[in-house]
Amino acid sequence: MNSSIHPTLSDLEVKLEANRCLNCYDAPCMHACPTHIDVASFIGKIATNNLKGSARVIMDANPMGASCARVCPTEQLCEGACVYHEAGDSPIRIGDLQRYAVDYAMHNDLELFEPGPATGRRVAIVGGGPAGLSAARDLRRIGHAVTIFDAHDELGGLNTYGIVPFRLDLETALWEAQQVVRMGVEVRTSTRVGGDVGVEQLLRDYDAVVLACGMGNVPKLDIPGEDLEGVWDALDFIERAKIGQDVGPLGNHVAVIGAGNTAIDALTCSKRLNKEARVTCYYRRGEAQMPAYQFEYDFAKQEGVEFRFFCAPTRILGENGRVTGVEFVRTTLIDGNVAIIPGSEFVEPVDTVMRAIGQSRLLETLDDAGVAHHRGVVRVDESLQTSRAGIFAAGDCIFARGMGEAMVVEAAEQGKRAARSIDAYIKTCHGK
Repeated sequence: MNSSIHPTLSDLEVKLEANRCLNCYDAPCMHACPTHIDVASFIGKIATNNLKGSARVIMDANPMGASCARVCPTEQLCEGACVYHEAGDSPIRIGDLQRYAVDYAMHNDLELFEPGPATGRRVAIVGGGPAGLSAARDLRRIGHAVTIFDAHDELGGLNTYGIVPFRLDLETALWEAQQVVRMGVEVRTSTRVGGDVGVEQLLRDYDAVVLACGMGNVPKLDIPGEDLEGVWDALDFIERAKIGQDVGPLGNHVAVIGAGNTAIDALTCSKRLNKEARVTCYYRRGEAQMPAYQFEYDFAKQEGVEFRFFCAPTRILGENGRVTGVEFVRTTLIDGNVAIIPGSEFVEPVDTVMRAIGQSRLLETLDDAGVAHHRGVVRVDESLQTSRAGIFAAGDCIFARGMGEAMVVEAAEQGKRAARSIDAYIKTCHGK
């Protein structure tokens, strides 16, 4: 189940691919990357065997460069902008080359960056996922002291706990986090802000606070039968599978409700855990409305996952306390809204149900922080400062529906922006 889906390039393949780069002026690939990695520079260094230098260029722009080399939709970003498309040729395999360079740094345990001279100022970061780690890394490079508070036992957020291992292995996610910690970041894991420690205390003890707390678990379907054994929160399932905990028998038929990237991960993970099982995605809209990346959808189909569109669950059936089936109703779209087709109910026998319909918002933490938010989406200005002076926010907690698909690379860029804004804020408040 842990076998990586990413191809391993030979040294010769890497050299041939790297030497295809045209070193374009005003390179469109660099502009297409939310963190603006200097793609031509890192590829040029690969071509001249300077792999440490290549990895440094990547990680300088993107503190999550190792993860993004595995999970970014490169065909939509850097590779999608490659000028080779205009010539009818295949784009440079930027993601594979990025992975090759950063893996060299990881496997040789290189430390790529050092902290700056101490400024005497302290910043608290709530959440150790991509946005929080990126902010922490850049704040340490400036010289500010940083403490990360995270509710989990390990740092990395969804990179560590919420992405299946054959897309992003645990070793890579933890190495990336350790690159930040080694710069002298203090870490307080298993600590929930808003519970174990309050934001008001953080404001007293630190010069600024970053809310990079992401989101919570998958919300309930609000249908009968959700308390039956065999009903999973997809994120809980993925977490257990990734860290090697037993998930129990999945049975002959697994049903996943939802069609985003988490749903795809739950589907493909289930299929790899039980190749003989029937694994089916059920989605209330159509194929064209799926939130999942296209390459994720294509991969799931190649793995043998089935997809059933325009159907919504109405209740979960069970016997002796365990799931035995799901009743669905067929749907249609009217002016873009989901409408139920009366009398279209049908029952699917299933053994396991996973809900993957998005994530809930961490309202308790945001209310404790006293920041303005709309249904759990934190409101920020252009500098990523919230409604409270000294509190900034980045990552999924400022992401709202309708903004497009949230990506690790976007969270990394927001973390960098938050670090710059905090540095400017501290200088304004306290002087240089």
